[in-house]
Amino acid sequence: MRSHNIRNLLIVFFALSGIVACSNGIESNNTTKMDARVDATLSAMFKTYPGTQQLAEKSSAMLVMPVITEAGFGLGAGFGRGALQINNVNVDYYSAASASIGFQIGSQQYSHVLFFMTDNALRDFRTSRGWAVGANVEYVFQDSADSFSANTTTSSSPVIAIIFAQAGIRLGATLDGTKYTRIIP
Repeated sequence: MRSHNIRNLLIVFFALSGIVACSNGIESNNTTKMDARVDATLSAMFKTYPGTQQLAEKSSAMLVMPVITEAGFGLGAGFGRGALQINNVNVDYYSAASASIGFQIGSQQYSHVLFFMTDNALRDFRTSRGWAVGANVEYVFQDSADSFSANTTTSSSPVIAIIFAQAGIRLGATLDGTKYTRIIP
């Protein structure tokens, strides 16, 4: 029993080490590069999924995560960095981290944008000491430009998450439990 626990801890350690070692193209001490990645991510999203432009115009703010890297084999972890954009200006920078246990296998990278549709949702996010994704988020997974529905732009959900530009395969992946923390790059 004890050796089983040690083995699980070693698996978690190596999984997290692998995630941290993965290069996601963002240097922690360079906001210029992060800003460029955020702008490129938004441009690609708006071009590929034109309906997101209307969603952006209706939102109070957007948290743009250009690259999230996840890996898992029973135990999983994920990490990425991005920026909170209000009125087309990056005002704060955030990291996203997750850890999970359960059925999962594989690795993937993807982009996601959280649209804060109300001022209250934005205030709650900005004043928290680490905000975790929960039941208050509506998810939209994008596989093609045609799958973006008009219902999303009229949603009453306080936060809408658009997940796109996925590369790799990971069974059991979700944003649930992802924790966002403000960082000073």
